Amino acid sequence: MAGSRPDVEDLSDEALKKLVLRLLEENAALKAEIAGLREENARLKGLKGRPKLKPSGMEQATDPKAAGGNASKRGRGGAKRVVTEERVITMAPPPGSRFKGYESYVVEDLVVRPATIRYRRQRWRTPAGETIVAPLPPGVRGHVGAELRRYVLALYHQGRMTVPGLLAHLDDLGVSLSKRQLVRLLIARQEPFVDEARDVLRAGLETAAWITVDDTGARHKGTNAICTQIGNDHFAWFATTASKSRLNFLDLLRAGHTDYVVNDAALASMHRRNLAGPLIARLEACETRRFADHDAWTAHLDRLGVSGLTVHPDPVRIATEGAPWGSVLDHGFLADAVIVSDDAGQFNVGHHALCWVHAERLIHKLDTFTDRQRRAVERTRTRVWKLYADLKAYRQKPSPRRKAALIRRFDALFTTRTGYVTLDRLLQRLHANKQELLAVLDRPEIPLHTNGSENDIRCQVIRRNISAGTRSETGRQCRDGFLGLIKTCRKLGMSFWTYLGDRLDVPDAPVIPPLPDLVRARASPA
Repeated sequence: MAGSRPDVEDLSDEALKKLVLRLLEENAALKAEIAGLREENARLKGLKGRPKLKPSGMEQATDPKAAGGNASKRGRGGAKRVVTEERVITMAPPPGSRFKGYESYVVEDLVVRPATIRYRRQRWRTPAGETIVAPLPPGVRGHVGAELRRYVLALYHQGRMTVPGLLAHLDDLGVSLSKRQLVRLLIARQEPFVDEARDVLRAGLETAAWITVDDTGARHKGTNAICTQIGNDHFAWFATTASKSRLNFLDLLRAGHTDYVVNDAALASMHRRNLAGPLIARLEACETRRFADHDAWTAHLDRLGVSGLTVHPDPVRIATEGAPWGSVLDHGFLADAVIVSDDAGQFNVGHHALCWVHAERLIHKLDTFTDRQRRAVERTRTRVWKLYADLKAYRQKPSPRRKAALIRRFDALFTTRTGYVTLDRLLQRLHANKQELLAVLDRPEIPLHTNGSENDIRCQVIRRNISAGTRSETGRQCRDGFLGLIKTCRKLGMSFWTYLGDRLDVPDAPVIPPLPDLVRARASPA
């Protein structure tokens, strides 16, 4: 039991010091006791933090190749080895030996060494009195050669090295570069690469029968941003922006164009989003249907009196999302293509389909508390896996009969009442997405998942983990552009190192056609 409260007014200085020390000790003891009680309480409650769920494995388990054992294993190695040099090794044999030719032994090696080249450029004086100097080789820019430039770009963007790590590596090799010079090599005068990455997107959107999309967090100028990936089997493209809205996604799909177009596609989008009929008629009746940029479009809405309306849904937002979609189709992008996403709302534009892996993951992640609930979830997942496997088989051999059977199975599965309320509500929500989950029945060429986008965007996740982000718009454009070029080269079966050699005018480098042309050629039917 606590003692009586002392009268501090009558205490001496020495007594006050003793009292303060005793109170501090008691306070420390109480804090330690409270911390221990909290820890014990957390243990008793079983609070172990956020649960770590393993991937469900539906895609791999339903792959026909999985039954073949070694068929799913990747082959070893990358590019085919080509002998570039031959060396003869001699020996002193015992007397009387007979020469029996040579035994080959191939060794792969790499020569990395610094080279400081002094160019002695001829100077001439013309009859007119002018002094002319022999030009430098095409790959030399400033005081850095093409090979060093290629090496730096490959290690930073493909090797994911940091600037300090790259500086230390070059210094060990005997290359004298300052941090400022290295940053210039990485981001200065890279407009041709950024432009080619944008043209790859345009070529991909022009020729795609389908695209998959995904996004993840990124850092830019010290703030959180969003990196969006767009691609398919032939190309990949990345863009880091401050927003993940539908308007932002539509802006990315315009591939650098800034115009707003009110055409049939735009009006259909506005109608689908429940824009009032009189407003649609007002937009359709205008003679001017194309607007150069956002300011011109906003001024047009002001003249029509749309901006002043305070109704729900917001007519300005719906109209401003419809006109960019009209621009996308007006430029020949995604004419009849399907956009496959993970059900994020901003990607729901045009012909839209949903990823089955993400849909099944919702069931896989459900918390179960009783044996009955666990059995209900496992039975449902088993039925989903079987339906998914049959959808994959349908893609290989579609038929009207199989299509009708799959629709019936889908309805039976997602209208089941299991008795587990949370699961039943989830099944009901997934059944509402029937058209988008079964889009493959009408378009068998589209994938059933967005694994391609998730694999592509993983490089941005790794870069985010090792780097604090970009600080300038030029740095952001270079990071996004080179990520897309690296992935596109890989999908086209091309070496990024060889690609850099051609673009940087490395002597004797193989000629690489423009990547947009290769994307178009790959997408064209044979």
